[in-house]
Amino acid sequence: MTYSEFNHWLSRQIPVPKRLQTVCFGLILFLMISTRKHSLKAAGEFTGLHTSQFSRFLLKHRNLSKTSLSQLSRKQSKIIAKRIRFLAKNKLPWEIAIIIDSTLQKRFNRHSDNVKRFNHGAGFVIGHQWTNIVLMINDQVIPLSPIPFHSKRYCRLNKIQYQTENTLVCRFLRELNLEEYIGVHDPKHVVVLADSGYDSKNIEKTIASKKWNYIISLKKKRTVKTAKIFINTPKSKGWLQVAILFKKYRCLKWSTVRVPVNSTRKKRMEFRVRQITGYLRNVGKTQLVCSEFKKRPNGRRKYLACNDFKATPRQIIIGYRLRWAIEIFHKHIKMFLGFEDVATKLFASVESHVHWIYCAYILMNLCPIRGVEKNGSIAQRQEMISSIVRLREKSSVRQLLTRFNGVDVYKNELRQALAVVLPSNINVYSS
Repeated sequence: MTYSEFNHWLSRQIPVPKRLQTVCFGLILFLMISTRKHSLKAAGEFTGLHTSQFSRFLLKHRNLSKTSLSQLSRKQSKIIAKRIRFLAKNKLPWEIAIIIDSTLQKRFNRHSDNVKRFNHGAGFVIGHQWTNIVLMINDQVIPLSPIPFHSKRYCRLNKIQYQTENTLVCRFLRELNLEEYIGVHDPKHVVVLADSGYDSKNIEKTIASKKWNYIISLKKKRTVKTAKIFINTPKSKGWLQVAILFKKYRCLKWSTVRVPVNSTRKKRMEFRVRQITGYLRNVGKTQLVCSEFKKRPNGRRKYLACNDFKATPRQIIIGYRLRWAIEIFHKHIKMFLGFEDVATKLFASVESHVHWIYCAYILMNLCPIRGVEKNGSIAQRQEMISSIVRLREKSSVRQLLTRFNGVDVYKNELRQALAVVLPSNINVYSS
């Protein structure tokens, strides 16, 4: 693929007004190539445009970035859904996975808009929080529009009603219409995957109201009941924390589950699990699974809840492990696409920057690049696009020579260029 073909393909994917095409496609192309830092200054050096043009574009055209991402995610989903199959190479009873997780975008300036101090495990992180909701179809990740977290101070200044992250996630799931992405489907073939940060009765009720399944990691203090106790006791009594419940039922035997690992070698991970049918408080009936590594029995235990009663404990464990795909997605956008290289002050520009990065991620997976496999890594695709861009001068010369009387036109351009560089008293054509 030549540079002109690639540029023409790019212009067909995103409908952008002509007056914005140079800046928009220049920014997207810069995000798709391999470079040390994807800053606006580096984008200006790459395209030959002034940095202020990119700053103005990000600030004033936030809605364009959102609509472009929405169109691209729908387009990629429809292409993949034509040959849809069950997840994990047909080992699971679900075809579509909706994965929820959040990531932090580090900022080094506390005077920027909507910057907050977050407790991130080992220490505090200053920056923005984004809640990402992605689709997994045929083991491919498709990012949807991310949910920005607005601090209370930012809401006061911009007259926005403050909402918690779980409230925003519930609203997003209620408004999500999967038919726009994959067409007509059976809601029983959809599963929502999330860690314990999204163990909320409102989220679980919202998923159940859509007739979807869920596999959610429970907090240790989440109160549950077994089915037998639920029938024989009043609704307000008999509730136990899930960790205490599984300690109480130590008589249940552990069963071994072997899970394949994504590796060229035939490796398997061994877990031991216990399974109980019970009730989540204020939610309803569900499967409760306690799992831990078999070779490290004193390690951290996971407590999972799944409302699909036909799913086996092995399928629940494999399904929950698919959640790791969103962690890899976060790693890719930070390492290869410059997710944290934003330096703008206003949060509207930051939002546009993040949405264009997700657009670049989808375009890299959609682009038919020769020499790269369909499931090739993002690093391979980025390197191939970088090689196409490096040859753009040669491709422009080749295109000029193929025109009518193109050789004479190219000679005139060379004479004009040499006349500017060399002094007028030197004869270029002398021996």
